[in-house]
Amino acid sequence: MILTKLSGVVICLVIVFSHFAAGQKPVADLDRPSDYDVQHYVLRISFDETTRTVFGDTSVHLKPVGNELDTIVLDQRSISFEAVTLEPSGAKLTFAVKPDRIAVKLDRPYSPSETVVLRFKYSAKPKKGVYFIEEKKDKGSVVNPAQIWTQGEPDEARYWFPSFDFPSDKATTEQIITVGKPKTVIGNGELVSRKENADGTVTYHYRMAIPHPTYLVSFVIGDYVRVDDKFRNIPLGYYVYRGTEPIVPKAYGKTKDMLRIFEEITKVDYPFNKYDQTIVSNFTFGGMENITATTMADTEIFLANFDFMRGAVEDLVAHEIAHSWFGNNVTCKNWAELWLNEGFATFMEATVRERLYGRADYIRKIGVDAESFMADAAVNSKPMGLYNLTAGNVDALFDRPAVTYNKGGAVIHQLREQVGDEAFWKAVNLYLTRHRFGSVTTPDLQKAMEEVSGQKLGWFFEQWVYGTGHPKLTIRQRFDEARKELVLEIEQTQKGALVPEVFRLPLEIELRFAEEPARIEKLDINARRQTISVPVGSKPTTVSFDPASKLPLTMIKAQQ
Repeated sequence: MILTKLSGVVICLVIVFSHFAAGQKPVADLDRPSDYDVQHYVLRISFDETTRTVFGDTSVHLKPVGNELDTIVLDQRSISFEAVTLEPSGAKLTFAVKPDRIAVKLDRPYSPSETVVLRFKYSAKPKKGVYFIEEKKDKGSVVNPAQIWTQGEPDEARYWFPSFDFPSDKATTEQIITVGKPKTVIGNGELVSRKENADGTVTYHYRMAIPHPTYLVSFVIGDYVRVDDKFRNIPLGYYVYRGTEPIVPKAYGKTKDMLRIFEEITKVDYPFNKYDQTIVSNFTFGGMENITATTMADTEIFLANFDFMRGAVEDLVAHEIAHSWFGNNVTCKNWAELWLNEGFATFMEATVRERLYGRADYIRKIGVDAESFMADAAVNSKPMGLYNLTAGNVDALFDRPAVTYNKGGAVIHQLREQVGDEAFWKAVNLYLTRHRFGSVTTPDLQKAMEEVSGQKLGWFFEQWVYGTGHPKLTIRQRFDEARKELVLEIEQTQKGALVPEVFRLPLEIELRFAEEPARIEKLDINARRQTISVPVGSKPTTVSFDPASKLPLTMIKAQQ
């Protein structure tokens, strides 16, 4: 997901903060254990648009985990349940509903070798999860048609179907959605069938055969025109309002280039069977990477009509496509690890620019992200690392995008520079293939990077992922004529909760001279205060710190 930037079961969270300055990373138990594993959801859905009501008939296929199980507890919010039955027998089961869950008593205990299929019939008037958008006209012309669309991240799926609504549980899905003609339904995965009914409705049946978390389950319903394309044998669909077809090449024209670039650099093929991009009205975010069916704010996409905004729209499109690898293929195990989804997707925006427009534009994009984070850090005293210790409060999960997105992207760039380009991309491939369609944590990324590079990277992840803030250096320089040395007195001045007292920084400097060739020196910054002497033949005319922007998250104040 990307925030607009251009225009359950109660979880008990135990957080233990360690003393970061002592070299230990902060620890938070933000996983969510479960005594069952959902295998498959079948979502049969229809609507009353006048009353904004969702009618649901959902089957949940699951297996007990560990021990025998006689009660199943699922997430739900504001759903009115009519009946719960055990399939395929149709036997009615007793259930109890609380504000945030439904507990179903099974007919007997079930073992981990058995599959339990529960079928729920219900209705809901969702306050979240499903959004009904009215038709909008301007001077008699339709600006946007009436729509119904979903938004699942982080935990809104529970408002329209009972589920284990947490990213660690992945399941396959089917959606069987009935709407009035001539509306179109865009869902996840393969369109199995489209059936016209005698009552003037039409039923769409979608099937997503690769397991995914509930926050990626989606549909969009409305009067759309589909513009078709292909990337290799993968169908691409662009769903836009009637009369707005010219926006497709402007906003989405580089979709195939982006897919090709991501395949080339990760050495992992696009993981799914199609890729749709659909515009909607009144969308809270810029875009949402619903699996195989990205949803995007029409206001953001229509900015591509202006030449000076087209680059920003390209970044949005690239970000959501990147989630097909980072987020939808490998998915953060819990919300504290959200940076693995969003940081990588933000970084991949820059890699697209590197391939399409050159290294300088890549560095510019990384620099903009770093500056956005440092500006946020300057005015926001609330400590927050990439590993988000406050992620139990999901309502605030996206309150600091400058951390999760912008810092995340810049940190991955710094990781690339630390291990080297070849090792970095080999490790990314290992990370993606080892955890294909699974759940990941920061140690999984660290392990892949260490295995391929041969480096020990605990220090890197502790300061950049588990720590907060960023390094601030004051560097005083003087030339010692007698010793022919450039003397650098370096002080780290950063401070704050969970901000490392000392960052380890492999800092490069470029020295230029009047009569000597320019050269690069590498400094190992590893103390709060230290003095480093660099042998030189004469006084440098200029000293440039971090000339290649390998440490864009480091603020350097140089003094003569």
